[in-house]
Amino acid sequence: MLHRMNDCIQYIEDNLAGEVVMEELSRLSLSSKFHFQRLFSLVTGYTVADYIRKRRLTLAAQELINQNAKVIDVAFKYGYETPESFSKAFRKAHGVSPSQVREAGTSLKAFPRISFQIQLKGEVEMDYKIVDKEAFQVIGKGKRVSTCNGENLKDIPAFWDEVNTTDLDKLICDAAGNNEMLGICMEFDHPNEQFTYFIGAEKKKEEDPSLEVKEIPAATWAVFESVGPMPHAIQGVWKRIYSEWFPSTGYEHGGGPEFELYPPGNPNDENYRCEIWIPIMKK
Repeated sequence: MLHRMNDCIQYIEDNLAGEVVMEELSRLSLSSKFHFQRLFSLVTGYTVADYIRKRRLTLAAQELINQNAKVIDVAFKYGYETPESFSKAFRKAHGVSPSQVREAGTSLKAFPRISFQIQLKGEVEMDYKIVDKEAFQVIGKGKRVSTCNGENLKDIPAFWDEVNTTDLDKLICDAAGNNEMLGICMEFDHPNEQFTYFIGAEKKKEEDPSLEVKEIPAATWAVFESVGPMPHAIQGVWKRIYSEWFPSTGYEHGGGPEFELYPPGNPNDENYRCEIWIPIMKK
């Protein structure tokens, strides 16, 4: 998997001055556009579009300094339709305008090329367990989200804010008879780069008819514990799962729903514990 991701990075680097075709990245990664974009953002913390933009603006700054290039030529080379749109993006990235880069003492920001590798961190163990779980039902509320341009990275936190500020979380727990909240990614539509994000709880009693009920199929799950404040701690675990755990084990993603499990407690606490459940199968 990591070799394929490095091939994708090489393709992006080779085409920064041209067109980066998502279908080609999908082909190189042996996955759908949806899965590639989601995997990329989980492992790197950036959307594909953000990475390309940052790399182009890094190279643009170098060309303006070292090649005495014209701003308008560099703008068009790296995909900006007008010098004005290029200048706006450049200033946002570097804090100065393109015309200021040759001034003595001007500070610029360099965003380096990403490289994927298995990180051997013997001092930091990665605890997990394998769980076989029968099919179960969850009750709550779902929202259709898209991975295009990282829209899901903005829509899902906003969805959680909506649930928490309207006390829908309390209604869900009461209806489920269970106070462990779940954030579930499910109903993947790879061609259209969409999935349903469902906030709910495992159903332990008869449901409230005002809420949605979803079926989670039986699966073998890899369960990982996250310890620390949200969301940074659990984001770090997601990254390690894909950059360390999957490449070094004999498992691959099972293709079904995956979820985060949040027990009661203060999610901002240094010792807050929650879990990531990912369906798996042997390669």
